[in-house]
Amino acid sequence: MTIVFASAGIARPRLVARLVGEGTLPADLAEPVREAAVASRFSGKTGQVFEAFVPGEGGLTRLALAGIGRATGADRIAALERAGGALVAKYLTSGEPALGIDFAGSALTANEATSVLLGARLRGWRYDVYKTRLTDEQKPSLERIVAIDAPEGTEALWQTEAALAAGVEFTRELVTEPANVIYPESFVERCAKRFAGTGVDVVVLDKGELEALGMGALLGVAQGSVREARVLALRWKGRAGSRPTAFVGKGVTFDTGGISIKPAGGMEDMKWDMGGAAAVAGALLTLALRKAEADVIGVVGLVENMPDGNAQRPGDVVTSLSGQTIEVINTDAEGRLVLCDVLTWVQQTYAPATIVDLATLTGAIMVSLGTEYGGMFANDDLLASQLDTAGKASGDKLWRFPMGPAYDKLIDSPIADMKNVGPRLGGSITAAQFLQRFINEGVAWAHLDIAGMVWADKPGATHGKGATGFGVRLLDRYVRDVLEA
Repeated sequence: MTIVFASAGIARPRLVARLVGEGTLPADLAEPVREAAVASRFSGKTGQVFEAFVPGEGGLTRLALAGIGRATGADRIAALERAGGALVAKYLTSGEPALGIDFAGSALTANEATSVLLGARLRGWRYDVYKTRLTDEQKPSLERIVAIDAPEGTEALWQTEAALAAGVEFTRELVTEPANVIYPESFVERCAKRFAGTGVDVVVLDKGELEALGMGALLGVAQGSVREARVLALRWKGRAGSRPTAFVGKGVTFDTGGISIKPAGGMEDMKWDMGGAAAVAGALLTLALRKAEADVIGVVGLVENMPDGNAQRPGDVVTSLSGQTIEVINTDAEGRLVLCDVLTWVQQTYAPATIVDLATLTGAIMVSLGTEYGGMFANDDLLASQLDTAGKASGDKLWRFPMGPAYDKLIDSPIADMKNVGPRLGGSITAAQFLQRFINEGVAWAHLDIAGMVWADKPGATHGKGATGFGVRLLDRYVRDVLEA
């Protein structure tokens, strides 16, 4: 879906929406429309949409009223995004090719108007590549949003938000694709194609290079699959002269659990076990498209976890790139084995000052937080605070969990340096303690467990059912607020 700004060369759409604050119907609204809105209990609450047909030049015009509520502060931005999303959700398959959003009289700032447009574009994303039997009524008809009388400066601000939307959409695409389409090699190929011409440096490590390096933990996960492992590094160097910031993503393109196989029910969802890697890729695309003034390296470890005759067994011991040994108690706790080698490699290769990793790591985090927050674990209070602030501003919310020696000792192994799982209780925390053992002294690090956030079973304010794109907006906001400040 494209966003265009009204000009002399762009016809006014037949469908036009006006933005209405709670309890403030426009004074110039025709009386029959006002009466109909009141009768329909439309009051301008956030997300409400009312429609009427009114006489206009050349025939009837479809007039929509979209409620923006009365929220203030950070909640105001979320309400405006929701208003834009509600309009698109209602009219996506309406038969109308264009929706005009008339900002005249709304009293919105350029930043607020941009939030409406961002919500509209994000809510309009759909991936119907494999749907071959859609009727005309089921197919999206809405192709563009026309911003009418937008506040001065909105068009310039939109260029940045359009880059953000592109990154979120790319992440959703990667997460949505089935595992027979997106696997380690094809993930790399899809990224190489999308990043061509963006200025991002792309580095790919294949199986032979990973073996030569000694990534025994990552390769142990991959050894049961015919799909070979890959490590993909994407670097956007928009600022020179400082140590880079690293974003690291778990990319298990399908997770059966390996020999510790998962139950059959719901296993198809495990195509999105690469949601962390997809978020890193989407964030790097956003930074490149908007020419961010920051030095950021995004690294993802890509494997498929299968129960082949060559798969690693519970009880196996593997040697990680760091030299630390790991007793594999449960082959379904594979994400941390992938991440630990990638974390070591990015520190050895790029010496980042800060690392943020994202992973659909544990089911335990969903038991704790449901689908409202991603879990955050950190060794640095300032970094945790910065990410928490970015989460609140972007809508990708985080909740910090404790860490400490009492939890760390739970993953000690009797025959190796550590084991890959602790006891049943505190599973998300012991997973984070495992990863912390691979972080060098002096490196600020945060681990984001986003297992409950990358996929939605029902539509949200700015996404449909399915891939959410969680993490892209969070990382972009962190870059804006901290690295570009």
